[in-house]
Amino acid sequence: MVESSVGGVVPAVKGEVMRRMGDKEEGGSVTVRDEEVGTVTEWELDRELLCPICMQIIKDAFLTACGHSFCYMCIVTHLQNKSDCPCCSHYLTTSQLYPNFLLDKLLKKTSARQISKTASPVEQFRHSLEQGSEVSIKELDALLLMLSEKKRKLEQEEAERNMQILLDFLQMLRKQKVDELNEVQHDLQYIKEDLNSVERHRIDLYRARDRYSMKLRMLADDPIGKKPWSSSTDRNFGGLFSTSRNAPGGLPTGNLTFKKVDSKAQISSPGPQRKDTSISELNSQHMSQSGLAVVRKKRVNAQFNDLQECYLQKRRQLANKSRVKEEKDADVVQREGYSEGLADFQSVLSTFTRYSRLRVIAELRHGDLFHSANIVSSIEFDRDDELFATAGVSRRIKVFDFSSVVNEPADAHCPVVEMSTRSKLSCLSWNKYTKNHIASSDYDGIVTVWDVTTRQSVMEYEEHEKRAWSVDFSRTEPSMLVSGSDDCKVKVWCTKQEASVLNIDMKANICCVKYNPGSSVHIAVGSADHHIHYYDLRNTSQPVHIFSGHRKAVSYVKFLSNNELASASTDSTLRLWDVKDNLPVRTLRGHTNEKNFVGLSVNNEFLSCGSETNEVFVYHKAISKPVTWHRFGSPDIDEADEDAGSYFISAVCWKSDSPTMLAANSQGTIKVLVLAA
Repeated sequence: MVESSVGGVVPAVKGEVMRRMGDKEEGGSVTVRDEEVGTVTEWELDRELLCPICMQIIKDAFLTACGHSFCYMCIVTHLQNKSDCPCCSHYLTTSQLYPNFLLDKLLKKTSARQISKTASPVEQFRHSLEQGSEVSIKELDALLLMLSEKKRKLEQEEAERNMQILLDFLQMLRKQKVDELNEVQHDLQYIKEDLNSVERHRIDLYRARDRYSMKLRMLADDPIGKKPWSSSTDRNFGGLFSTSRNAPGGLPTGNLTFKKVDSKAQISSPGPQRKDTSISELNSQHMSQSGLAVVRKKRVNAQFNDLQECYLQKRRQLANKSRVKEEKDADVVQREGYSEGLADFQSVLSTFTRYSRLRVIAELRHGDLFHSANIVSSIEFDRDDELFATAGVSRRIKVFDFSSVVNEPADAHCPVVEMSTRSKLSCLSWNKYTKNHIASSDYDGIVTVWDVTTRQSVMEYEEHEKRAWSVDFSRTEPSMLVSGSDDCKVKVWCTKQEASVLNIDMKANICCVKYNPGSSVHIAVGSADHHIHYYDLRNTSQPVHIFSGHRKAVSYVKFLSNNELASASTDSTLRLWDVKDNLPVRTLRGHTNEKNFVGLSVNNEFLSCGSETNEVFVYHKAISKPVTWHRFGSPDIDEADEDAGSYFISAVCWKSDSPTMLAANSQGTIKVLVLAA
């Protein structure tokens, strides 16, 4: 009952009271443990040792007439402003201050006790010596001996640790170098095998060339080879003779005979000339081939490091393949005399060294008298590469006939179809099945499907809330298209429906979208968050993979194949990705792109993009540096013009499986370029 009337009590306090009551019952009086006394005493003592002014341990203690102690400097400074005691406000002057020797001694002892608690044994020993502790010579000798042994032990342990660290480093270095050596040995083995294969193949080619040359010489020198020519000539002239004889008023026989002889002379005489001509042509051709070989060797030397990396990468990949596949392809390798990796690299090497420049074969102006804004935002070939369409800030879609642009004079280039829009255009995409359908996206966020034949819109989608940057038709499902916008949304449309069929909400602005050419359910999305998001449209809750590496917004994404993806960014790089294994492949550098959409286009082997230096750059997908580039120039623009440096390439497009491409710049100039040796 008594406990219940007490009420809520803090458990620790209640336990302390009960313990002390127990101690009183046992001993007859309340006993406090020594630790408690020490703790209370030290706490109270520490409090008394604080200066009331600075609240620090008193230094150089002085006592006032009213009995309070302060630091000398603290109380003197206080009395310069006021004439009273800080503790009791009693009248006080500097003449009423007296040294407190007893408190100074207590402070020294307290300080020594604090050091003994917190200091290391070495510090305590040093403090004892400083305080004048008596130590005999024998004790010092023992201490010195012990310290020397301790020092040697510590040095030994430190040396062992350092040696272990050095040993670990050398073992790691040896392992790394052994791995590198093994890799180099394997690479040398690959090179040795490939050298033998190439030498055998080259000897076979030389022998075949010699056989063909011998046959040509035999045909040129063998008189038997002339008989068919003579017999055919005789037959032709025999026909002429019979005709002459049968014709009314024919020529006399003497004249006919003279003509026959003369004709024979004319026919037989070109023989040696033709032989000399063929030899001179062969010699000139050989010289031109030699010059071309020298040029191609220079290209190899200029890009040797990148080509070396490409070769080793392909050969190592082949070595990592399963033996089953190697055995399956053994017949092919043996027949060709090449390994698969070497054959792939030879294809890269021959393609890379084949071209050294971009040659202009046609040029046209996109602008007109009524629209001063000429920037071409998008340029695209149609399904059959017969037509190409352009669009930009002029609010017009213009369709040109490619053959006419190439073959007709520059002043005759007029669009075969022209369609006006309400807003500036950002992107075009031809339908790869329905030849006359083309989709566009504009600055108002409207996605439109046009019929080029009727020049009318087929469908208009107005669900985007901000500017739509990109649109793309599916290659495998021609009724489906996808678009991306500044409203951070990706929308999938069907030309058979008036509303979007799928919506993907993202956290950043969408700069570009692209269907995988081999799938109707996979799309790549380039975003202002510096990433490429690869989605499966059957499950859009999260992307299949996010490709990271760009340092700025991703402005374009294009597929080279079903598994190869290329991206462009305003960090002045192009990047290649493997969407099958979700791996980065290569980074391409050389152009300048920090703020504008400069275009990106791909074919099987090459990539092209624009630059803010008003140049078009071409890359091979296996080499990180440009193959070649071409600078736009206009006779109407003075090179010293201040605005000349602000012009940039705004759109590019390859012709399918061809070295020909289209490129447009911010002045509205469109050029047809072809890769040339």
